[in-house]
Amino acid sequence: MALYEHVFIARQDVSQQQVDTLVDQFKTIITEHGGSVGKTEYWGLRSLTYRVKKNRKGHYTLLNIDAPHEAMQELERQERLHEDVLRSLTLKVEELEEGPSAMLQSKNRDGRGDRGDRDRGDRGDRRGGDRGDRGDRGDRPRRFND
Repeated sequence: MALYEHVFIARQDVSQQQVDTLVDQFKTIITEHGGSVGKTEYWGLRSLTYRVKKNRKGHYTLLNIDAPHEAMQELERQERLHEDVLRSLTLKVEELEEGPSAMLQSKNRDGRGDRGDRDRGDRGDRRGGDRGDRGDRGDRPRRFND
């Protein structure tokens, strides 16, 4: 059997309980087709980059799955038919991650959500001062405002 990481996004107007029910339904589909679901992570209600079916947010959930290809086909077919699922993504992986995923690690780092304390690098002088990255512009004719 192959190993998969599967993420699906549920509509923003469904409750956490309904998302859990969806996860249970999808686990049942996998187990009926001879697979198993290892880790399940709920990533929370997150903003979407763009509107999807008139939704600006979605409930993200990760499933680590060990199942045959036919089970994954059936899971994806059921998700396409389900009106509460906006999008899904399945990746075949060599091995499944142990412990929390990168999404949960960044979310739990210091309680600031997905932004954390990323280093934004040197932003330079914000008042329009020295712009060292533009290089030498050479001699230019002087401009006069009439």
